[in-house]
Amino acid sequence: MAETPDTIHDLLAENRHFPPPAAFAAQALTHGVDLRAEAAASTEAFWARHAEELLTWSQPWHTVCQWDLPSAQWFLGGTLNVAYNCVDRHVEAGNGDRVAIHWEGEPGDTRTI
Repeated sequence: MAETPDTIHDLLAENRHFPPPAAFAAQALTHGVDLRAEAAASTEAFWARHAEELLTWSQPWHTVCQWDLPSAQWFLGGTLNVAYNCVDRHVEAGNGDRVAIHWEGEPGDTRTI
């Protein structure tokens, strides 16, 4: 096979499956293979839906993905505040009294934020 600079090759074919423990799967946000089928049908539509539903954007994006091998740029034109998406919106939703970080040091000291 001739190599071209615009080609990415899959070097490992992996067929093993590692199902999650039942207790872990029971508390999952989704069940079954619906997400996999949705992503396979249209990768860009899949990520666009998740970006719209799960993130708060300061400025909306205009292009989901621009793929110019070997690099990809996602959500072009969009701006978001990572700190807001990770912390502030959860506080606004009424979760400000829940533990965000629990740290435990080597000598046994702890800190809960």
